[in-house]
Amino acid sequence: MSSPRGNALIGQSGGPTCVINQSLVGLVEACVASEAVGQVYGALHGIAGILDENLIDLGRESAATLEAVAATPCAALRSVRKKPTREECEQVLAVLRAHDVRYFFYIGGNDSAETAHILNEIAVAENYDVRLFHVPKTIDNDLPVTDHCPGFGSAAKFVAQAIMGDNQDNRSLPGIKIDVIMGRHAGWLTAASRLARQFEDDGPHLIYVPERDFSLDEFVGDVERMFSRHGRCLVAASEGIHGPDGAPVASTGEVDSHGNVQLSGTGALGDLLATTIKDRLGAGLRVRADTFGYLQRSFAGVVSEVDAAEARAVGRHAVALATGDDVPHGSVILVREGDGAEYFCRTDVTALENVAQQTRVLDEAHLAGSNDVSEVFLEYVTPLVGNMPRPGRLSDFPVAKRLV
Repeated sequence: MSSPRGNALIGQSGGPTCVINQSLVGLVEACVASEAVGQVYGALHGIAGILDENLIDLGRESAATLEAVAATPCAALRSVRKKPTREECEQVLAVLRAHDVRYFFYIGGNDSAETAHILNEIAVAENYDVRLFHVPKTIDNDLPVTDHCPGFGSAAKFVAQAIMGDNQDNRSLPGIKIDVIMGRHAGWLTAASRLARQFEDDGPHLIYVPERDFSLDEFVGDVERMFSRHGRCLVAASEGIHGPDGAPVASTGEVDSHGNVQLSGTGALGDLLATTIKDRLGAGLRVRADTFGYLQRSFAGVVSEVDAAEARAVGRHAVALATGDDVPHGSVILVREGDGAEYFCRTDVTALENVAQQTRVLDEAHLAGSNDVSEVFLEYVTPLVGNMPRPGRLSDFPVAKRLV
């Protein structure tokens, strides 16, 4: 199965990350260097841009510009949340034919993998030879098969450092603080808050993820116990926490084109939890809540070096696979082969259908009871985040009282 000669097209889809442009630049670099690829195009706003033939010539960009873009958060090609119909996918294929695109790379999460899978089925049915690859990204870290997703390490680092700072704030002026973190069905990002716990009494004192059913009664009891123990309580909660019936504790009621319930962009969950604490434990308590929102996926300057390197690597590997003779389509994955000081991940590939519309949640071994995560999770996440700040703490040497 020899690789075709033709042009390449790259699109970005879904929620941005701090390293999504590393994958973009890795793709461009490898395409430009490949003898099988002619022109290298980019689709503005993903699949929607292709339908409008809103394409740009990435091959004309200078190396300096590409490197600057690689180090910049969020989607340089701009993104989209669109589930195309089969008819629209046929229109997409017509655009690919018109521009002699034989290599299509779609950077995104599981919804993007589904779009790539549908498009690939149509291309096969119409006997159009196009190499189609899904290049993974998501801060949610919820794609199956792969060890982890590019974008997660940097977002996890932001969450851990933000919680670390919030813990110091909470220790300075004790009270009850609730931080709501992204994660619809999977609690990977919220679990990363555990990295902030450096001293025995550090927060987050309680961690709630969607992998466990949530009870307001138990939550209030947990907070009360931690407040009694430490004189304060810092809580990290996934936006997607739900009751035994599976219904989110708080939701906007809106859905996107893929049917995903909209949970971000509102402080509803934090307000609900804070109000419940005040109502049940006393209105005089100092209770505050923050929703991290979009900051955690696009905060400039908080980037994991490992995450950036791996994001570039999955882009390059996608081109190597596409222009090779063995794999005509698929989703790039990361396979862990070392841990701790010997941490290393290699790139590989899996079938598109293994990723499309599938969600990977925290393993049972990653959880500790109903409101914490385990040492197993810490071993998993630590190398992905990289170096973390080490807070200092006064020894509090006492001076003898003279008046009392």
